[in-house]
Amino acid sequence: MENIMEILKTDAFFLTLLGIMVILLVGFIILIAKFSKLNKKYQNFMQKLGNGKNLEEDLETYMYRVNKVESENAQIINSIEEINKEQKKCIQKIGMVRYNAFQDVGSDLSFALAMLDENNDGVVLNGIYSREMSNIYAKPIEKGKSTYTVSAEEAQAIGKAMER
Repeated sequence: MENIMEILKTDAFFLTLLGIMVILLVGFIILIAKFSKLNKKYQNFMQKLGNGKNLEEDLETYMYRVNKVESENAQIINSIEEINKEQKKCIQKIGMVRYNAFQDVGSDLSFALAMLDENNDGVVLNGIYSREMSNIYAKPIEKGKSTYTVSAEEAQAIGKAMER
């Protein structure tokens, strides 16, 4: 241990240490110069590649815009999914049957009209025409059936609607 302490106190050790520090300092300065030169080459390369504009800034702007478009696309997809869910509740199937309700009335002026959504829920309308009056009746439809008694024409209209 004493030998090591004596070596550390000698002038040769300090000169050696000083020499190593000078070599490291020179190496560090050389590295800084090379890095500066490389950085200038990189900047010039980016300027030339970007036709006078800084390509790095263009790439950053492009990436920002791509991220923004991806975010907007996700929002659009969510909106479309919500619209598709709501659309299932809209009238999609229509069946109509015209018929003659009374023998004394010419032509098929009476009608049964079924309007159903994707789940076969909706309404059937029955318009009965006679010479003295005209009436329209509505009956709710759930899963293709009504809790009310339906006429043959109404059943036919519901069947036509469900076929579509």
